[in-house]
Amino acid sequence: MYDKSLGTKQKALRINLDRRMYGSFAEIGAGQETASLFFRAGGASGTIAKTMSAYDMAFSDAIYGTETSGRYVCESRLTKMLDKEYSLVEKRLAEQRGVDSLFFAFANTVVALNYQKTNEPHGWIGLRFQLRPLGPYNDVVIHVRMLDNENVLQQQALGIIGVNLIHGCFYYHKSPETLLLSLMDDLNPDRIEIDMIRFSGPDFVHVDNRLMSLHLVKNGFTGAAVFGADGGVLQPSEAFYKKHILLMRGRLRPITNVHVDLISNGQKQFLAEPDVEPDRVLLVSELTLHNLKADDREIDEKDFLDRVDILCSLGHTVMISSYHHYFRLVAYLSRLTRLKIGLLLGIPSLQDIFDEKHYEQLPSGILESFATLFSRKVKLFIYPTLQADDSIYNCENFTLPDHLRPLYQYLVLNDKIEDIRNYNVESMRWTTDQVLAKIKRGEPGWETLVPESVAQIIKERCLFGYPCDVHYPNVVNQIHQIVGNL
Repeated sequence: MYDKSLGTKQKALRINLDRRMYGSFAEIGAGQETASLFFRAGGASGTIAKTMSAYDMAFSDAIYGTETSGRYVCESRLTKMLDKEYSLVEKRLAEQRGVDSLFFAFANTVVALNYQKTNEPHGWIGLRFQLRPLGPYNDVVIHVRMLDNENVLQQQALGIIGVNLIHGCFYYHKSPETLLLSLMDDLNPDRIEIDMIRFSGPDFVHVDNRLMSLHLVKNGFTGAAVFGADGGVLQPSEAFYKKHILLMRGRLRPITNVHVDLISNGQKQFLAEPDVEPDRVLLVSELTLHNLKADDREIDEKDFLDRVDILCSLGHTVMISSYHHYFRLVAYLSRLTRLKIGLLLGIPSLQDIFDEKHYEQLPSGILESFATLFSRKVKLFIYPTLQADDSIYNCENFTLPDHLRPLYQYLVLNDKIEDIRNYNVESMRWTTDQVLAKIKRGEPGWETLVPESVAQIIKERCLFGYPCDVHYPNVVNQIHQIVGNL
C-alpha cells in the first residue's frame, strides 16, 4: 500500500531494519547525500556494505573506465558504475550471505549548481537490485534536473529522491505507477524535475516505459518526454543536443496523407534554410496531453500507445508534452538546443496563436509570448487550408483583426512565417476527423487516405475503432464455432 505520509527518514530506517536488503552506494558530483540519509536514520550497518565517491576524474576513470564522449554526467557512466558496484557486491558477499539477501547497488553521477550559478544542474540516478535471494537483477534509471537556487538544497533534494528510489523499488515494485509517484515524496516539481525513467529486468517485462513517461508528464514531474523511432525512451537534452528540431503537433489519430504532405514539403523548405545543417535535422511528432484527452475524459493509454506505435513505424521521434501554448513549447525546446527550430502548422493553429485570449494572464500579453515564440532561431511553416469553395486559405490571405495585422506583417517580412508550397490539394479534401469516421464505419476507400503502412497496422490491430468483425466475418464465425465446441 502506498503511504504518502511516510517521510524520508522513516523510509531509510525501514530499509535499514529489513535485514534482507544489502548493498553499496556510489555517488559522484554533489556529495554522498543518499548514503548520508541512511546513516542518519540509524541501523545503517544492516543495509550499507560500502559507500564511495570518486570525484577526481583520474580516480573515476581508473575505477569505471573512460568515457569516449568526455562527459562524466551521462547514462553510460551511470551504467558502468552500476555494473562495477553490483558485480563487486555479488563477488564479495554472495557466498557469505547471498541466500538470505537482496543485493543492490545504488549510483548517481550528477553536476550540482556551481559557485557562479552559471551551469545546468542535472544528473543520472539508478538502482540495480534483486527481488529474490540469488535471483536476477532489475534496473530502474531516472534522469533529473535540479531546480533549487542553492547548491546545498540541490544536494538535499538528491538525497531525498535517492531514498525514494530505493524504497520504491523494494516496496512498490509490483505497481510501477506507485513507484513512480513515490519518487516525489517530500519533494515537488519546483525543486526537481524527472524527465526520463526506464524500468528493465525480468521483474519489469510487463512495464511499457512509454506509459511510464506519459505518467511523468501527466503527474507534472516534467513538461515533456521523448521516445525514439524504436519506441525506446530518450532523455530529452541528449536526444535534442546540437539538433535542428522540426516539429509537427497534432492529435494524429491517425496520421493521414495530409500530415505526410505537410511534413514532406515543410521539411524540404526547412532543409533549404541557409542556417540549417541537413545532417543535424531531427523530425519530431508531438502529442500534447490536451490532444490525448477526448471530451475531457481520462487519457486512454492504449490509444496513446497505438498512436506512438504508428508514428514510430514511420521513423518519427515522438514527444508527449504538457505545453498547450506554442510559446511555452518553444521555450522548452530552446533550452535543449541552440540550433534553428522549425514548427509545422496548419492555418487553424496559426489563427489560434494570434488569439489574444490565450495571453491574458501574461503581464505584456501577446507581445510577451511572441518574444519567446519568434526568437531568432524559430520559424513557422504554415500548411494551407482548402475552403468549401475550393479556394486556398494561406498566409497571403490570412485574416486578422486590424490591430494585429502590422504585427503579422512584421513577422512575415522578417522571415518568421512562411507558406508551405507544392502541397497536394487532393489530400487536403479530407480532415483527420473525416478519415477517422470512415475508419470507424469500415467504409471502403479509407485506406487511400492514410499511408499504406498505417492502413496495414490499423487493420491488423483493429485500431481507432476499426470494425474488424465486419470485415473478417469468416474468422469471427470460426472463433465462435471453436468456443462453442469447447
